Amino acid sequence: MVGWPKKPGGIDEGETAMSAVPAGIEPVVALLGSFPPRECGIATFTRDLFHALSAGGHATRGVAAIDEPGAVRRYGPDVRWRLDQDDPRSYDHLATALDRAGADVLSIQHEFGLFGGHDGELLLRLLDRLVTPAVVTLHTVLGAPSGHLRQLTRALCDSSAATVVLARAAIPLLADVYGVDPAKVHYIPHGIPTVKRTRGSRRRTKAALGLSGRTVLSTFGLIGPSKGIEHVIRALPEVVRAHPDLLYVVLGQTHPGQLRHAGEEYRESLQGLVAELGLERHVRFDARYLDQDELVRWLLATDVYLMPYLDPEQIVSGTLAYAVGSGKAVVATQFRYARELLSGGRGELVPFRDSDAITRKLLRLLGDRPALAGMERRAYEASREMEWPNVAAAYRRLFARLAAPARGQRIA
Repeated sequence: MVGWPKKPGGIDEGETAMSAVPAGIEPVVALLGSFPPRECGIATFTRDLFHALSAGGHATRGVAAIDEPGAVRRYGPDVRWRLDQDDPRSYDHLATALDRAGADVLSIQHEFGLFGGHDGELLLRLLDRLVTPAVVTLHTVLGAPSGHLRQLTRALCDSSAATVVLARAAIPLLADVYGVDPAKVHYIPHGIPTVKRTRGSRRRTKAALGLSGRTVLSTFGLIGPSKGIEHVIRALPEVVRAHPDLLYVVLGQTHPGQLRHAGEEYRESLQGLVAELGLERHVRFDARYLDQDELVRWLLATDVYLMPYLDPEQIVSGTLAYAVGSGKAVVATQFRYARELLSGGRGELVPFRDSDAITRKLLRLLGDRPALAGMERRAYEASREMEWPNVAAAYRRLFARLAAPARGQRIA
């Protein structure tokens, strides 16, 4: 990356970057990340960003999709290149192919475990060989990293032209814990689909899902022990006594890592807990990976969305972004992203592993429908900047600022 601009400026791209767009610059972008039909949150994010950029008239060169060992997938026409996660030569070949593709910027979606090598350090091999400026979006920023993870994250930021974070809290974290210059870190919110709230939509959606007459709680995502779902289940008996029509729906397949190491042990433990507490009529498990339309439909039918996560340092959650963007009242534990996104009366926070606190919050919200409606309205109104067209425009402004000097150096 030597010779490319390293400090595009410390502007909050989600709010104020428009004035910094160079006149006449329309950046051409390529993307690197996992991609559908791979079933993971990063794949969904990469797809949605690519399509939002394309729909906004921004020129794209295509996607480089990351394949884990043994993966055999048939991608659609959006995927132009493949990266073999564990093959160092694949990183070399991709760097050459991307430079030849004529893109002004490469947008990389980063998550630990997505790239090969120790803690994913093979990504540095690509960045060291790449001439095209790279923007790395960090989907995880750990509050207490190991020494190697701290050094690796710092190196990724130093080797990129700009770094994007999906929560404002990540900017001082990167500066204080990792020693990253905050001037090159940019906040752009997590994208969400555009969901139109209309009068009666919850009632109609419940009817379509066969849930008429039920008070619906939900949790969705890849399921594993870190989700803390058992604490919600233990909170339900008292809530069910007050609301006998209650149904808690746990949507999503077991996380692939959990499946490899422990199979369905966690899900089976939850099902055992449901039986022990006599909640069979009030808890439903749907072990599918749902597409975006299905997720939104379930969210529209939801009265309260629950996030009993156990990791206080979690800095991003696509599921929480979707819930807030759908105008849902949320009860969540006090992890970093929840503290940021649910501030200002947009949700309720509870201590970790505290079923009694979850019980109290649910009884209060379900017993005060005007307060519930006010929380939904605040969540919905505050999340409009997160709709994908707005997020794509913020990325485009950042890409344009990098493209201008890059083109100048190419001409020189």
